[in-house]
Amino acid sequence: MDGSRSTTVSRAIMVPPDRVYRAYLDRDAVVEWLPPGSMSGVMHAFEPREGGRFSMSLVYPESEPEMRGKTSARTDRFEGRFVKLVPNEKIVWAVVFDSDDPSFAGEMTVATTLASAAQGTEVTIRCDQIPTGVRLEDNEAGCRLTLDQLAAFLGG
Repeated sequence: MDGSRSTTVSRAIMVPPDRVYRAYLDRDAVVEWLPPGSMSGVMHAFEPREGGRFSMSLVYPESEPEMRGKTSARTDRFEGRFVKLVPNEKIVWAVVFDSDDPSFAGEMTVATTLASAAQGTEVTIRCDQIPTGVRLEDNEAGCRLTLDQLAAFLGG
């Protein structure tokens, strides 16, 4: 896998960093804000501590005609672990997609940094070692949608 395959997106969210940080550590919150677009989420396991594991499925709606899931026709399942947690500053996940397709193999790193901004928090998501089966523009668009949904979830 090409380690240089990366994307970075940022967005200001008009709430303090501690609220954003807590939204990453709350199982029910993550299910609400993480799935991009019209997808829904199902959390299978969630241990919000350094070294803790999580497992989640992102499900495309039945109304979507295109079958494009990585795990099954309508599902992207992934396993991960919390690599680093710095309260109110940084969350780092290591993520592996559950797929038989070798183009989705490998561990992707998702680092979210939180920086105090004038009226809230500048949230930056950097994805590194993105599998070759994921188009960079799709990863970037998905991260932008996720940030928008996080902001809406937090009311900011």
